Order: sequence, then structure tokens, then C-alpha cells
Amino acid sequence: MAQKFGQFFALLFIALSLLYTGVAHAEGRRLAYLVSDSRIPYWDIMKRGIESRAESLGYELTVYSAENNAKQEVGNAINAIKNRVDGIILSPTNSSAAVTLLKLARDAQIPVVIADIGADGGDYVSYIASDNHEGAYLLGRLLTDAMHQKKMDKGSVGIIAIPQKRANGKARTAGFMQALNEAGIKSAGIRQQVDFSYKETYDFARELILTHPELRALWLQGSDRYQGALDAIADTGKTGQILLICFDAEPEFIGMIEKGRLAGAGMQQPFMMGEEAVRAMDRHLKALPVRQSMLLPVLAVSMENLNSLLPTIRRNVLGEQAGK
Repeated sequence: MAQKFGQFFALLFIALSLLYTGVAHAEGRRLAYLVSDSRIPYWDIMKRGIESRAESLGYELTVYSAENNAKQEVGNAINAIKNRVDGIILSPTNSSAAVTLLKLARDAQIPVVIADIGADGGDYVSYIASDNHEGAYLLGRLLTDAMHQKKMDKGSVGIIAIPQKRANGKARTAGFMQALNEAGIKSAGIRQQVDFSYKETYDFARELILTHPELRALWLQGSDRYQGALDAIADTGKTGQILLICFDAEPEFIGMIEKGRLAGAGMQQPFMMGEEAVRAMDRHLKALPVRQSMLLPVLAVSMENLNSLLPTIRRNVLGEQAGK
């Protein structure tokens, strides 16, 4: 009997030792987040989602922002690899640049989860993104319905787009154009952002307004430079005559939609996306099955549905009530 008790306690000790070792190893693991530009509110919110989930799972996280510079982005990847991180969450500057970053990580045998933007090729554990095509389509439907109601449907829509080299940019444009075509509303053309500045947005908006007298709406495929578009509309004397809608969201959009200054917004859920990216990496590192791709819904928000969506917007879109 004593021998059996001795064997039992020996096995219990070994099991507890293994459990302790496993926990310590998990807590000691390190992740890197390579982001195109954390100065942009969307990426900052995603960063906070990644930080929140990494902390709750016991990972140490280092954030590397490229500030929209492809050369710096490669340098950031090399630094993360030199620091021997266990996994990389990647939001690249564009889909083609992602291929190089994925190759560097593969050669170093470091797994990668892509959080938005996408990649033109390469090996990765999982791709977490918004359903940009469906989200832009629903936003386009929202706009065309508003144009019909306001009897603006004989006019055209100008598009100020994120780079179309990005997979998400292509999907947004395709979904939105599908909605315009179904409604029989014409596009006044597309201008692609390069430096994402106020001046660039203002200049593109002003050019579209002045060269297309029939213009009745502008679609900004981002969010943080919305004031440039609004100022261009005001400076050309078109306030109330040209609608503005945006993709993504800023905290002030809630009040702007309520007051009708913004016709609507296609709100991605970056905080939740960041959480899901870390969860996918955690499952991979624990040798659990991981979905290779996951598309999260984009909220097409207007004055009509704003109140019902507000709790979701505050947490998953703006990251204001995380953990509550």
C-alpha cells in the first residue's frame, strides 16, 4: 500500500512539474506585431486589440510600426526575427510587400498570422480580415438608397481609394461598384491615396467636384482624413449637395451620422480583428487546428441603425469598452 501511495505521489509530482513547465513556457513566449502605420487610428485600435488578447494569454508583445515606409517595414521584420519571437502578427503596407516579409519569416521558421491587407503569396498560418467586398457592397447600397430618397440618383459618385495594390482595396472597390451598377448610378472616377494626408484628400475631392458638375456623393475608402473631403465640399459651395460616406470609423462619426453630416460609414471591427489574430496564433503555437482564413463582418452604419449598433461599435470598432 505504501509503495502504491509512493508511486501515486511521484506521478502527481511529475504531472504538476510538466504542467508548471508548460505554463511557464506559454507565459515566456513572445509575439511581434508588424503594422504599416500605428499613427492611423484604425491600426492603433487593432494594435490595442492585439495587446489586450496577448496580455490575457500571457504573451509578451513588441509592436513595430513602419510608418507607411516599405524599407522600414523590412527592417522591422529583420529586427523581430533577430529578437527570436515565437510568432508574428502582420498588417503589411501592401499585399505585394507582404510576400517578402512572409519569406523572411518562413526562412527563420517563425509562424505568421496576417491581420488585414492580405498577401499576394507566401506561407502563413491564418488570414484574419474584414469582408471588404460585402461591407463595401452594403455601404454602396446604403448610399444609393439615400441618393434615391434625396433624388440625387441622376448624379455620379467619386471614389477616393486606398491603394489598389492592396487586396482589401480591390475588394472594396469591386463591392461598391457592384452596388452602384445595380442601382444604375455612375462612378465619376477613382483617385488612389499615396501619403494619406489631409492635403491629398482635399485635393482629390476638390478635383472630382470641379471636373464633374453632376457629382452628388464622395466615397472615402478610409476615415481619418474625412475633414479634407468635407472642407473641399464646403469650399466649392456644395454643402448639402454632395453626400460623404467613409469606410472605417472615427469616434466623432457617431455624432456626425446622428446630425446628418455623414451619410454613413462602413465600420470594420479592428479591435476584434486584433483579438482574433492573436487567438489564431495562440492555437497554432499550441498545435491546435486553425482556420486558414476568417472574414469578419463590416457594419454598414447609417442614421437608421446607429443606436442599435452602438454597443458593438464602441467595443469592436473603436475599442472604447474592451473587456466590459
